This record gives sequence, structure tokens and C-alpha cells, in this order.
Amino acid sequence: MTFSLRTARSLALALFVTAAGVGPLGCANRAALPPRAAALNDTGAAALASGDLATAEARIALALEYNPRFTEAWVNLGLVELARGNLDLAQKHFERARTLNPDLPVPHHAIGLLADRRGLGRDAERNYTMALKVDPGFAPARANLARRLYERGAFDDARQQFLRLTEVSPETLAGWLGLSESLTRLGREAEADDVLVRARAKFGEAPDLLVLVARQLLRRGAAEEAEAVLAPLTGALDEGRAAVAWSWIAVTRLGREDAEGAIAAAREALQRRRDEPVAVYATGAALLMKGDKAAAQTWLARAKELSPSNAAVAPLLAAANAPR
Repeated sequence: MTFSLRTARSLALALFVTAAGVGPLGCANRAALPPRAAALNDTGAAALASGDLATAEARIALALEYNPRFTEAWVNLGLVELARGNLDLAQKHFERARTLNPDLPVPHHAIGLLADRRGLGRDAERNYTMALKVDPGFAPARANLARRLYERGAFDDARQQFLRLTEVSPETLAGWLGLSESLTRLGREAEADDVLVRARAKFGEAPDLLVLVARQLLRRGAAEEAEAVLAPLTGALDEGRAAVAWSWIAVTRLGREDAEGAIAAAREALQRRRDEPVAVYATGAALLMKGDKAAAQTWLARAKELSPSNAAVAPLLAAANAPR
């Protein structure tokens, strides 16, 4: 059983890979510009990354006073507005940046982020691809293109992009996670496992990596070992990460036919993140295991809405809907 990659935050897993949560939070630049403009843009990008939008806006706007043709600063100003939810204004800034210099990858990528936010997946892919035509080594666009392909089920295309990401940016964990996930969805589990072995040698006990290691153990039927890998992650300060760990613990308990234990673990996940799809699925599956078809139907229908690509939901939902 597999579920879609998440965008960095985990938009962790990740990811990737990172929508609300995708892409860099700012563009630093040290080109041939007035030194003060470059410094203001850099510190503005840092403020943007930390979530201080007012400071970011002030610094970036000052950078643009020094040089109104400062492409990266226009992108960063657009990212400020994107973070605020002012999508039309963000688009205006991004389009201005692209008009000023279409030979930089960042304006194309930024317009892709905006399309992603608006749910325009194909448009996002097109703009990420344009960024890569300008600079094939621009890792944020590569990561986001791979994530988009994965999310729409183009697993081999996603695999190719994640594989390239591990080359252009080997320090980016999302590339290794996405490559393993894509290979798994293609039924190439031995290759997926090998990617995890190499990633673990490189990144050690990275939490998002450990989740995939636990899932690997689940595929092998080692539910108790999988829960042992996940248990330390349940105390993570990041509520989203803890929710993912509890969700997969619920799945490990389903594998041991421990319906009550699965429901308890799923409840822990849902207290941390209300619509965690794996926890919703696990709750429905556990209720069906207990024979409560009516309640299971409600939870499984919700799981299908949250994670349409989860192939495990459909047969259980059919069983819950079957005449008693």
C-alpha cells in the first residue's frame, strides 16, 4: 500500500517537495548590482524564509529602489505576496520578473509555484519545465516537476526526474525519497529498496527517510520492526511529522490484526493533523475489521477523497458497502 508524496514540509515527504510548501522561500543574488541592493535582497530573502513577511517586503522593496530591473528581487516580492495569499499581485510581480529576464530559471519556477497554488497542475508542470530548459541544474524546479508528475500518476516520468534530481542535487533528500516511491509504484521494489539503502548511508536517521524504511519493512511483513522504527518519530516537535508516524503505526497494527490498537494510533495522528489521509484510511480499515460497516463506510469514503490514488481503499469501501 502506498500513498502520494507530500509537498515541502513533508510540500516533508517532504517533500517534496515543498506547495504551499513547495520551492525555495526566497532568491538570494550577488550579481553585478549595487552592493546595497544585493545585500537588501539577500536579507529580505532570509526574512521571507523565516516567515517575517513585513521585514521581507521592506528590504526587497528597498532593493528594487536601488535597481528596478533586479529580477530576483521581483521574484522575492512576488513570493511575499504568494505567502500572504495575494495571488494576483504575486503573478504581477512574477510576470514582471520574467519580462525583465526570461533567461533566468527563477521567474519561470515562481510562476509554476503560483499555478501549483491555484491547482493548475499542467500549467505548473509547463513552467517548471521552462525553468529547467533555462537551467537543467535548477533543483527546486526539478523537485517540483517530479512531485507534480508523481501526484498525477505519471510514475515513470516522475522516476526519471527524481533520478536526475539525485544527480544535480545529491544533498536533497526529497530526490532519494521520490525515486524510491516512484520505483515502488512501478513495481520495482528491489530497486526502490536499494535506493533506500543508499539514502540511509548518506542521510542516516533522517525522519522522513525512516518513514519509508518502516514502509519497506511493512511490505516484507515485519510489522513489529516497522513500529519500532516509527516510535521515536511520534514525539517530534513537528506535529505533521508526528502525525505521519502515528498514521503508519496504525497501519502496522492493522497488519497484526490489532483493530483497537490501530484506532488508538490513528486517533493520535488525527489529533495532530485532522485530515491525515493514512490515519483516516487506517480508522476505516480497523472499523471494518471490527465489523462496524456503517462507520467504516464513512471513514473509507473520506479516505478516498483525501487520497484518490490509494488503491487499498476501493476494495475495503466495497466491502463496507456490501449488503449485510
